[in-house]
Amino acid sequence: MNWEVFITCAVTGSGGSVSRSEKIPITPREIAGAAIEAAKAGAAIAHIHVRNPKSGAPSRDPALYREVVERIRDAGTDVVLNLTAGMGGDLVLGGPETPLPLDSGKTDMIGATERLVHVEALLPEICTLDCGTMNFAEGDYVMTNTPAMLRAMAGRVQALGVRPEIEVFDTGHLVLARKLIAEGLIDDPVMIQLCMGIPYGAPDDPTTLMAMVANLPPRCVFSAFSIGRMQLPYVAMAALAGGNVRVGLEDNLYLSKGVKASNGDLVERAAKILSAMNVRVLTPAEVRRKLELRGAVSASVQ
Repeated sequence: MNWEVFITCAVTGSGGSVSRSEKIPITPREIAGAAIEAAKAGAAIAHIHVRNPKSGAPSRDPALYREVVERIRDAGTDVVLNLTAGMGGDLVLGGPETPLPLDSGKTDMIGATERLVHVEALLPEICTLDCGTMNFAEGDYVMTNTPAMLRAMAGRVQALGVRPEIEVFDTGHLVLARKLIAEGLIDDPVMIQLCMGIPYGAPDDPTTLMAMVANLPPRCVFSAFSIGRMQLPYVAMAALAGGNVRVGLEDNLYLSKGVKASNGDLVERAAKILSAMNVRVLTPAEVRRKLELRGAVSASVQ
């Protein structure tokens, strides 16, 4: 049991959820506002993707990241920023009978340096490192993160002094995470996010979760979440397993059946669940000490 838990809010993600909820933030102003709303509701960390402001499609435009980050920092609301570095690893085959050529309209494969351009420019306290390749949801899409790519990205993130959050979607990803740690590419304290219930990664049943927890690297700090209707039950599950919590509209759109949520709603409900368990929710300052973060760096001086 973890009696002192921090909450991460993943405010928008990169999926097609914009067509299913009008509460998904799209523009930089909306995404920054959602992060601030989540922080005021009790989230210590805001996990940030950006979207095309006109279409709502996922984007990796550094200018959009800059606007989001500057808006949050200028607002004076204390929250730890966690920028995704997962964009740029999207491989979409041409179909079951004609896998090649790739679907050029949906495939987005770029190099390690380009995937980290916004991290280098803005120096968030945390950025993500998706620790493996997997069939992600349906169709011909493959989330692609090779060992060589991850080594290059981990080394660059380490040199920048940014804390990587290792995203683990299945058991084999933990094996690779341990390898990166053993090679000295990930500094202590190691931060791991267990991403459960995502087709076709690790299912979100308690037995699978606890098997993954049992195989975590020693002394790491971990969080766990599930998607959809299991997101809020996983608040209790993660704390019981010894971890921390993630909620947000990236992973779930509803507060209860038929009731669409905002990011603030989901964080507020998570804090209420934890409080009812006599768990203390950590502040951003406490998270910085726990994770040995260096603190925010002004985007304007980069």
